[in-house]
Amino acid sequence: MAESKPSFTLPPIKDNSIGWGPASDVLPEQFRDIPYAPYSKGDKLGRIADWSAPETQKQDNREVSGRTGRQGFNRFNKDPYQSYGAGVSSAFIYTHNEDEASFSVVDNRSAAAKKASAIKAAGGQRNRPQKQQATRNGLRGPNQRFGNQTGRGGRQQGQNRRRFGWKDYDKPQRMRDASVTVGPEWSVLDEIEFNRLAKLTYKAPTSTDIGSYGHINMYDKSYDRINTRNEKLLQHIDRVKYDTTTSDDPIMQQFMQENKGTVFATDSILALLMCAPRTVYPWDIVITRVEDKVILDKRDGGAFDFLTVNENTADPPMETEKESINSPGALSSEATFINSSFAAQVIDQNEKIELENPNPFVGADEAENAASCGYRYKSFDLSNPATGDEEVEPVHLIVRTEVDAAVKTAGSQEPTYLTVRALNEFDPNAQGAGGALSWRKALDSQRGAVVATEMKNNSAKLARWAVQALLAGAEQMKIGYVSRASPKDSSRHVVLGTQAYKPRDFMAQMNLSMANGWGIVKAVVDMCMLLSEGKYVLVKDPNKAILRVYSVPDDAFDGADEDEEEEEEEVEAEEKGDEQKKSSQ
Repeated sequence: MAESKPSFTLPPIKDNSIGWGPASDVLPEQFRDIPYAPYSKGDKLGRIADWSAPETQKQDNREVSGRTGRQGFNRFNKDPYQSYGAGVSSAFIYTHNEDEASFSVVDNRSAAAKKASAIKAAGGQRNRPQKQQATRNGLRGPNQRFGNQTGRGGRQQGQNRRRFGWKDYDKPQRMRDASVTVGPEWSVLDEIEFNRLAKLTYKAPTSTDIGSYGHINMYDKSYDRINTRNEKLLQHIDRVKYDTTTSDDPIMQQFMQENKGTVFATDSILALLMCAPRTVYPWDIVITRVEDKVILDKRDGGAFDFLTVNENTADPPMETEKESINSPGALSSEATFINSSFAAQVIDQNEKIELENPNPFVGADEAENAASCGYRYKSFDLSNPATGDEEVEPVHLIVRTEVDAAVKTAGSQEPTYLTVRALNEFDPNAQGAGGALSWRKALDSQRGAVVATEMKNNSAKLARWAVQALLAGAEQMKIGYVSRASPKDSSRHVVLGTQAYKPRDFMAQMNLSMANGWGIVKAVVDMCMLLSEGKYVLVKDPNKAILRVYSVPDDAFDGADEDEEEEEEEVEAEEKGDEQKKSSQ
C-alpha cells in the first residue's frame, strides 16, 4: 500500500482592493453598512474590565499629567495595561438605562484614601503632628521612648482609654430566660410594645387613706454624719418584714368583702407597672378576675422578691459557667440582703410609733421580731369621666403602701414618714460595673457624679423606689451607700454615707412622669375590666421591650405551691431529725 503524502492548501484570501478593512463580500449582510473604528497603538490588552478606575478618572488623569501618546505612564496612573480600546472614543458605545441604574460601585476610592480613612477612624492621627515634629527636630520628651511609646513602662499613648463600641460585635448576645415558664395551654390575648406605653398619660388621681397598720421606729440621725473616712460596718439584725401578696393580705380580703374597691394591688406592683418602659429584666404579674373585681398578685420567688443590680447599664452583669459573686443572681441576692439589713440598722429601737391598728401579719408572740414598717392602705378613683346621661361605673383602686421609719423635723410636731433604701457597690473594675466611680474615692467629693451614674445604671430600680415613696405619702427617701469591705468578699459590707431626697425632686432628676405612670396603670385597669372571669398573666418578654397578656388555667400555679410546701416539709423533717440525733448523742 502506497504511503499518502501530507498536503497543505492555503485558504483563500479575500483582498479589499478599493479600501481599508475586510472585503465587502466577506462581511455578513447586517454588518456591511457599519463604519470601521480604528484603534490606537498605545492600547494594551491587559484586562477585560477595570473596576478600580472609571473612564472619567482616567481621562482626568491624562489631562492633569499633560502627556499624550501612550496613556497610563504618569504619577496618577501607574498601571500601563488598561482595557482594550480605552484611548479612542468608540462609535459603538451602547448604554442600557435599566442596567446602568441597577449597577453601583461599592468603593471607588484609591488605596491611599482608604488607608487614610482607616487610620482616622482608629484614632491614629490624634497625636501625629506632635510625633512628626519631634522626629523632624530629633527631640524626645522626658517620658517618650522609641518614638511612639510614652509613659512609665513604655506603654503606648491611649492604650488604656475606653473605646465605646470597640468590638461590640464580638460580645456574647444576652439571651435571658423568662421569669415564668409559658405552658402549652396558655394563649396570648394581646401584645403591648413599650413605645406605646411611653405615650400614655392620665391625670394623677387624689388618694384617700382608708387605714394604717403596724408600727414604725424613729430614724437614727447619727447615720447622716457617716462618710468615707468614718465608715460603719453593716450589721445583720434579725428582723422579719412581711411582703404578702395582694390576695393573701387579710386587710385586702376584708375590703373585698365590703366592696370598698374594684382593683386591688400593692405599691410594688403598681410601681413596676408605672416604670415598665424602663425595665430590662423579665417579670410577671398574675391577674385574677373575680366577678366585678380585679386582683393583681405577685408570685412567690419571682421578680418582686429580689432587687436588680445595674439592670439598665449598657453592659450588665453576665452569667458565667463558674459560680461568681458578680453574676446577676448573686448580686440580686446580695442587694436584697443589704437593703433589709440597712433598713433595720438605721432605726432607733427605743423610739416607736404605733399606728391606728396592729400589724395584721404577725401574732402577739412575733411582734418583737417584726421590722419597722407601717402599712398604709389608700384608695384612688380611676373612674371614667361622665359623658351625657349615661351612668359611669365607679372604679376604685385599693393599694397597700409601706413606710419604713419616721423623723422629727423642725417646726412640725408630727413626725415625717420616710422610706429607707440602700444602693450597693460590688466592684468598680468588674464586668457589669457600668463605668461607676470608686465610692471610697469619689463619694465625698463627687457625689453628684456617683448619683448620676447610679441613675443611669439602675434607672428602673430607682424609679420604682421614688414611685413607692410618693404613693405611700413619704416626704423623704433615705438612700444609703453600702459597699463591700473587700471587692472579692460579698459577705462583709460597710456603710459609706447616706443622703435624703424628696420623692418629687428625685423623680424630676430622673425625668420620670407620674402622668405617664398613671396612664399605664389606667390602660392596664381598663384592659382587665374587659376580661372575663378567670386567671391571666402579664409577662415582660425576657429579650424584647414587649408585654404579653396570657390566659392561663385556674390551676396554673398550684403545682409550684405544692412543690414549695413539700420542700418546706422536707426541710422541717430534716431539722427535726438532726435535733433528735443531737439529743440522743
